[in-house]
Amino acid sequence: MNAASLKSARLQRVLTVLSDGKPHSTWSIMRRAKVCAVNSCIAELRCLGARIDCETRLEGPERERRFYYTMKKGPRTDG
Repeated sequence: MNAASLKSARLQRVLTVLSDGKPHSTWSIMRRAKVCAVNSCIAELRCLGARIDCETRLEGPERERRFYYTMKKGPRTDG
């Protein structure tokens, strides 16, 4: 994968959301970081050394599958 550098404003916004170490839904990340392809941003951050866990939850009256991302370790700062 050809990941963007950490200088990317898009990745910086996602990092800001995830930096509290708490789980965040795909929707929450999209809304707060103003990004569309959350899974791509997560993949790029992982390529830069971040450890981000993904958890699936069944939520709502229809028991819909929702994804939550939790950053356990930040990316390398030389990325």
